[in-house]
Amino acid sequence: MLDRLLSPRRARQFHRLVRNGKLTFLCLFLTVIVLRANLGAGKFGTPEKDLDEIRETFSYIRRRAEPRRVLEEASMVAKGGNKLSSDSNSYAEFDITKVWKDEDDGVDEFKRDPSMAYTLGPKISDWDQQRGEWLKKNPNFPNFIAENKPRVLLVTGSSPKPCENPVGDHYLLKSIKNKIDYCRLHGIEVFYNMALLDAEMAGFWAKLPLIRKLLLSHPEVEFLWWMDSDAMFTDMAFEVPWDRYKDHNFVMHGWNEMIYDQKNWIGLNTGSFLLRNCQWSLDILDTWAPMGPKGKIREEAGKVLTRELKDRPVFEADDQSAMVYILATQKEKWGDKVYLENHYYLHGYWGILVDRYEEMIENYRPGLGDHRWPLVTHFVGCKPCGKFGDYPVERCLKQMDRAFNFGDNQILQMYGFTHKSLGSRRVKRTRNETSNPLEVRDELGLLHPAFKAVKVSSS
Repeated sequence: MLDRLLSPRRARQFHRLVRNGKLTFLCLFLTVIVLRANLGAGKFGTPEKDLDEIRETFSYIRRRAEPRRVLEEASMVAKGGNKLSSDSNSYAEFDITKVWKDEDDGVDEFKRDPSMAYTLGPKISDWDQQRGEWLKKNPNFPNFIAENKPRVLLVTGSSPKPCENPVGDHYLLKSIKNKIDYCRLHGIEVFYNMALLDAEMAGFWAKLPLIRKLLLSHPEVEFLWWMDSDAMFTDMAFEVPWDRYKDHNFVMHGWNEMIYDQKNWIGLNTGSFLLRNCQWSLDILDTWAPMGPKGKIREEAGKVLTRELKDRPVFEADDQSAMVYILATQKEKWGDKVYLENHYYLHGYWGILVDRYEEMIENYRPGLGDHRWPLVTHFVGCKPCGKFGDYPVERCLKQMDRAFNFGDNQILQMYGFTHKSLGSRRVKRTRNETSNPLEVRDELGLLHPAFKAVKVSSS
């Protein structure tokens, strides 16, 4: 009948539409059956209830998809440059000062009475007695871990804020990695500080409150070894001659004639020193600290130090000049217990050492600690964490890389590697692997060094 009413072409289209409609209806029917099987028959098994549950299901799916859609849209907006920078995923675009700002910035701290002399803390006069009693009560924490081997705590640190230049924190990381390597080999504990314990003692002087606190908190430690963050160990095999200092409490790199005869402000260095845990050390800290509070006290003390010490420039009081002044003017009180070490480099000025590393490698070997192979290379004046230093930045950073690699090669050699050059971060293999690894020769004796061995308690 349709063929009579419609043209052949229209009739074929109508038949095709009917067939597609049947197929669509069949698919819809099967979908309802499947949904009923998955969702159940509803509370009373009615079609109306089924439809309500189907709507709820699709609504849930849409809600789950909404956060993803929002995130994708936010990402697209950010790429288009219309999103706030604080929500950007790019560290390069982020304003780092938003993180640097402390939550407590602007909060007033407790103000010291300016009429009272500055002190690091309550006066202690019987520390040797207190510490001696503690050591007797705690035999499992001896202050000597082997004969002539004191328990040592190496202390270093950096500012609580990120470095002011973009690469400074990377060099701080290399520096602490270097110190950890040395201390691990020599059985020395490490304390890394990032907290300013006393705001008045910022800058040069921040170490003093920390040192006093650690001495009093760790009576088991015999020597505290302070080391600046810009100093690195460059002789991993050198063991400090501890027995040499059995009658001394304070060991610094320096020269007696420069301190006691010339009063030269660079006659010693306080970037790397050893301090015994005893009453004498607390007393010299109490004498040292009053020149340190920032502001007028530090400025006036700086004038005195510039006037009294040889060749000292005009600037506020620093801890090194202050120690030179104390020793030069009070030798009778302190001199007998101070050892100014110059037989090896407890502190070695980088400017006269780093360019000679290749010569040292060719002619000498680690374990000497002196000018032939320095124990410590100290990058005085480079200030890798600051905005400005006293030397060209490129020179400082390249030389710090060389010093790090010079020391790191002594670590890598234990495992069959070395840096391709002192200026390269890449490493190369120095020996083939073997099926008998325990038979490999440890050339520098650093895998299991004798100076790391500790006394085993009989209990």
